[in-house]
Amino acid sequence: MFFQRKDSSGVQWLIVGLGNPGSKYWNTRHNVGYAALDALADRLGVKVDRVKFQGLLGQGTAEGRKVILLKPTTYMNLSGQSVAAAAKFYKLPPEKVLVLFDDISLEPGRLRVRKEGSAGGHNGIKSIISCLGSQAFPRIKIGVGAKPHPDYDLADWVLSVFPYEEREAMKEVYDRAAQAALTLIDQGPEAAANRFNGK
Repeated sequence: MFFQRKDSSGVQWLIVGLGNPGSKYWNTRHNVGYAALDALADRLGVKVDRVKFQGLLGQGTAEGRKVILLKPTTYMNLSGQSVAAAAKFYKLPPEKVLVLFDDISLEPGRLRVRKEGSAGGHNGIKSIISCLGSQAFPRIKIGVGAKPHPDYDLADWVLSVFPYEEREAMKEVYDRAAQAALTLIDQGPEAAANRFNGK
């Protein structure tokens, strides 16, 4: 469990995009968290290229607050190791750790902002909950669509590449997810949810 203390670094938020490292995972459904974090980094003029906490990170300012952007490179199922190490270093409680990730229960492109919650079957979130010892962290779910039929292997589905048309359409979704993240850290999860849920 992490407790908020005065940190000389002044970092107020840790914003995490989940995904798997390596070019073979680019444009897969499981990597929309990475893509949304990239969109946020572009918007903030931040380079996420410093190797630390078993991930890649960058530091910048968002809505007047100092933030850390983090892409765990542990592979999805061990994401919590990276997230917990960064949260501990910057002395941030779970409530100041915002996670962007894929959700198969939402149609492609739909967003859902949540203040906290269970893993919902997502192994990356399950790992973060385990390593932080809390599920009280805000998150932005990015819809990637359900399996085409019940017998389809879930791992194969989330590691599949978006068709070209969907891939192009998702670029606008990543921009909306980035704006949702900025709204959340500035106005809170409820305001972000009211503005972006279902959009």
